[in-house]
Amino acid sequence: MPYEGDVLNACGVVNVDLSKISVVAVSGDGPNVCGHLLLQSPSGGGYYFHVTGDPNASGISRVRGYPMYMSEAGFRKYLKETGKRELRRRPLVLPNPSGAYLYLESLLAEKWTWAVLPNNCVSFVEEVMKAGGGDWSSYSNCPALATSDSINERIARFYQWMESGIYGVYGVAH
Repeated sequence: MPYEGDVLNACGVVNVDLSKISVVAVSGDGPNVCGHLLLQSPSGGGYYFHVTGDPNASGISRVRGYPMYMSEAGFRKYLKETGKRELRRRPLVLPNPSGAYLYLESLLAEKWTWAVLPNNCVSFVEEVMKAGGGDWSSYSNCPALATSDSINERIARFYQWMESGIYGVYGVAH
């Protein structure tokens, strides 16, 4: 069975600062083309948090399990053993990191029911972000799409490209 993280079964084991976080999308496995989403904090050497259901169960019992965490080394092991690869990492800032941390601790203490699209890894990350006062949310519950550039980011990049081209045509330094 591939490594998917550890269940947090004691308080104070993982003490992280969630003011700076990243939303990390990794490839899916099997027929899952949408991939998987994790929340990462660089503090304390780096920790990742996610929900997958119960990796030790089978069949319908697999849909309910505790969210998990892993260290940076654990994340590398997770990628290797599951055959996944990192697709994208979006760094974000949370204005209320203690609110996010308290909420994350409560989520890690209770079983999560995995419902594929409506209650999945994306909604887990969004809930922690919301508790921390963050404004990032997904326009898709498909992680590979959830971390793509927003329309505003694409438009801004296009305008920068256009402006650079215009300056280049007229020989204006910018």
